[in-house]
Amino acid sequence: DVQLQASGGGLVQPGGSLRLSCAVSGFALDDYGIGWFRQAPGKEREGVSFINVGRKFYANSVKDRFTISRDNAKNTVYLQMNSLKPEDTAIYYCGRAPRLPFSLWRTSNYYSYWGQGTLVTVSS
Repeated sequence: DVQLQASGGGLVQPGGSLRLSCAVSGFALDDYGIGWFRQAPGKEREGVSFINVGRKFYANSVKDRFTISRDNAKNTVYLQMNSLKPEDTAIYYCGRAPRLPFSLWRTSNYYSYWGQGTLVTVSS
C-alpha cells in the first residue's frame, strides 16, 4: 500500500527556516522520484522541488533557498527551507512520480500518489 505523509509545517517569521519531511511507505525511494508542490490560497498548485536518483530540480523562486534531500534508510524525503518569505506561505504536498526529466517534473499529472499536505505560514 503506497503512502506518503508530509509533516513539518508551521508558523515562521520572514527569514526563518523550516524542514519539511515526506515519509513514504510501500515502495523504494530508489525506484521513483519525489516532488514537493505547494498551493497558496486562490492559486494553482506549483512545483517547488524534485528528487530522483542523482538529480535534484528546483523552481526558480526557491533556488538557493530550499534544499531537497532524501534518506533511504528512513524512507524519507526532506525539504529544507531557508530565508523564508511571506510568498512561500502555502500548503506543501509531496507526491510520487516516475523518474522524470527536468522538462516534466513540474507537471502534476505525472504524480500518482500524494501526501495529505502540511501548512507553512510565513508571517511576522
